[in-house]
Amino acid sequence: QVQLVESGGGLVQAGDSLRLSCAASGRGLSLYSMGWFRQAPGKEREFVAAISRSGGYTYYADSVKGRFTLSRDNARNTVYLQMNSLKPEDAAVYYCAADLSGRPLLSVKFGNHYDHWGQGTQVTVSS
Repeated sequence: QVQLVESGGGLVQAGDSLRLSCAASGRGLSLYSMGWFRQAPGKEREFVAAISRSGGYTYYADSVKGRFTLSRDNARNTVYLQMNSLKPEDAAVYYCAADLSGRPLLSVKFGNHYDHWGQGTQVTVSS
């Protein structure tokens, strides 16, 4: 059974930074690409960022490009989303997702690319 546990969310002011973490655990775990999505109240879930298995390729939504940085530590089965210059519109529940099947990276921006999802961590940004 694979588990993804997000942490690092909280309440910050506009312009502040946060670092989200997503730790994966499970027997025989083999992680491929990892992604972050977010969902604000009344809105659909949207892609935020993704990273390839090696960490050599990263993908970002236009809305966060230049402000967010995604990295991973494969020895710890953990990915990190560094979020800088946060804006009120970044407020949402952030979900970590894992591809356990090695799907083509062309689909990392879509939810069906991933096999497992975390429970989410709340990010609130006050103006």
